[in-house]
Amino acid sequence: MTPSPSPGSVPPAAPDDPDAAAAHADPLDSANTANTVDTVDTVDSLVLHATDNGVSWLTLNRPDAMNAVTWDQRERLIGRLADASADPDIRAVVLTATGKGFCAGADLRGAPPAGERVAGDVARMIRGGAQRLITAVLDCEKPVIAAVNGTAAGLGAHLALACDLVLAAESARFIEVFVRRGLVPDGGGAYLLPRLIGPQRAKELLFFGDALSAAEAERLGLVNRVVPDGELAKTAREWAERLAAGPTRALALTKQLVNASLDADRSTAFAAEATAQEINMTTADAQEGVASFVARRRPTFRGR
Repeated sequence: MTPSPSPGSVPPAAPDDPDAAAAHADPLDSANTANTVDTVDTVDSLVLHATDNGVSWLTLNRPDAMNAVTWDQRERLIGRLADASADPDIRAVVLTATGKGFCAGADLRGAPPAGERVAGDVARMIRGGAQRLITAVLDCEKPVIAAVNGTAAGLGAHLALACDLVLAAESARFIEVFVRRGLVPDGGGAYLLPRLIGPQRAKELLFFGDALSAAEAERLGLVNRVVPDGELAKTAREWAERLAAGPTRALALTKQLVNASLDADRSTAFAAEATAQEINMTTADAQEGVASFVARRRPTFRGR
């Protein structure tokens, strides 16, 4: 029996679908941004992977489906993010896409076949699927930049907003499509949005499902910076390489502190801060940072 779409799935957008089609945006050519590109199998062709100057580039590559994420793409993204955490030579990650859409949501048509659905199946599907993907971004030990080249809808919007920094092309749009389908937001939407823009603004987006332009998303604080379409790849590369040249472990601990602080009281947050600094001071980069300050020279961080 084919599994029924969960509240976390958004059907792939037709090219003329006004809810998900974006204005023209130049695709990001990941092959030109890296030294090595994996093209081993079909999944690798749908999630392009390249590394360059300590940056892992992950590019969704289903432009005809507005980059709606399939089951196997999701698993590959989760694996690549885990690999980035474990690889000391990877010091930053960029998540982007080809074509006119960043991600139209989840496409579950490629999921493994399931039997007759019973109570609890949908919740398990969401926990094991969309929520695992968002968690992989939030828990990645390297800073993750979203380079949003087009429409980010449903889970696609949450995938971008889970990233540490969000760059958006002028043609990008963000759409909370769940309410349009009579669904509850999943994939972390009701968790991420209130923390980014407050509960009232979050409810406005989730209740109405209106498309949000890149400029409006920046004004609300969902996006760090909006750039012309043709400059998105260049800006993402500049930001990522700057992060990759930084103190990698200190950045990882800083990310953990900021994310945890949203759910912690002051005492817990202060204790975590002190512990993080204790751990960080054992790293070579921290010692280099202090030594360079004393010597009045520019530090050279190596991610160790």
